[in-house]
Amino acid sequence: MARLVIVSNRVPAARERSQPAGGLTVALKDAILRRETLWFGWSGHLTSGQTASEPSIRPGHPTFATIDLPQEAFRSFYEGFSNSTLWPLLHWRPGLAEFRRDELDAYYAVNDMFAAALAPLLRADDVVWIHDYHLIPLGAALQARGAAQRLGFFLHVPFPPAPLFDTLPQAGQLLKALGAYDLVGVQTRADATYLQTAVRSVGGSVPVAPFPVGIGANAFEKLARQAQAIKDTERLHASLAGRTLILGVDRLDYSKGLPERFRGYAQLLRRFPAHRNHVTFIQVAPVSRGNVAHYRALRRELDELTGRINGDLAEFNWTPLRYITRSLPRATLAGFHRLARVALVTPLRDGMNLVAKEFIAAQPPDDPGIEVLSRFAGAAEELTDALLVNPSDPDEIAGALDAALSMPLEERKRRWENMMQVVRRHSARAWAESFLERLADPGRQAA
Repeated sequence: MARLVIVSNRVPAARERSQPAGGLTVALKDAILRRETLWFGWSGHLTSGQTASEPSIRPGHPTFATIDLPQEAFRSFYEGFSNSTLWPLLHWRPGLAEFRRDELDAYYAVNDMFAAALAPLLRADDVVWIHDYHLIPLGAALQARGAAQRLGFFLHVPFPPAPLFDTLPQAGQLLKALGAYDLVGVQTRADATYLQTAVRSVGGSVPVAPFPVGIGANAFEKLARQAQAIKDTERLHASLAGRTLILGVDRLDYSKGLPERFRGYAQLLRRFPAHRNHVTFIQVAPVSRGNVAHYRALRRELDELTGRINGDLAEFNWTPLRYITRSLPRATLAGFHRLARVALVTPLRDGMNLVAKEFIAAQPPDDPGIEVLSRFAGAAEELTDALLVNPSDPDEIAGALDAALSMPLEERKRRWENMMQVVRRHSARAWAESFLERLADPGRQAA
């Protein structure tokens, strides 16, 4: 079997390798176990020079190869073009996208540094799988150095309609770079259509297919079941004092629709006062990109909303909204999912949203909770038995929350069973295997 070469902006840190908390590390776990693997990416360290360091190799299973990057180039590449330009645009928020030509130049320069360091490490029969929006031009940069291996690319975030993406200066150059890949994977059928149309609009051609990312459902169910007995879950259960738990778990990001979600919850309590003092909403939202102005503004808005909602609606013995901006251990979150009656997963736009699937996997089969899910999360294409909402409408969120809280057990069980079948079938293992099989055999149909 050919060696698998995984390339991501950053490789997992040492702690993540032994105890993965989620994301790409968990999704690729089974693929890595089944074949020799080299995982290449940024080390997390910056240099004061102008070029990347020589690769540092850590043998093992998998073998990790990392490079240090120049500080100024990395800032323009990562905080600049990747996350201040591409991220908002790919999430359909062109008004938040900030473009600077020097940051675009740094984006290509860092991809070129990746290619220069990786190309000498490749074997002739390697299969190379490159991940996410930071590294779109990497395939072309590798080919420019003579790489002839099969190259796959997976976009974990959404892709917008072609006219919207075309608002990006030099969009055609980036789209043409995708032509280096033998296969491009995206999360949903809609993303595949939008991306294919955009590539064709600049005269390019590339095989694009949907491969929805999944989770290890059985493993997460076991973790959630065991987490019922840990101290954090027991403390939360006691603090609820018999009230029903509504749970949100997200990174603090403007794509997640958190202000709209908070307003939707407040509207539930105003429109359906029978739920007052009988529910508690906990939103876990670890801070990310805290030095970016849009994210600082979002945090201030959520702080103010939390104070206003609790100030207006709390009782002396009840705080309706609890808002946590620090990370919690994966086992703690699994226990919280198990305890929750309702998951509130309402991003304005999301590639997949694996929290939506983790909530389903965590539920007790004899008394499962229900999910209120944004129609604009990739997971909505699969989890059609969730209560689907437009996340920009607080009244629609409020109505769905009321329906979820009032739903009879038999209907909750029916919906959960249908969704659990989907979560098990579209697992992380199935995602990786279907992509790699299609990459190795172009005639194979996508999952």
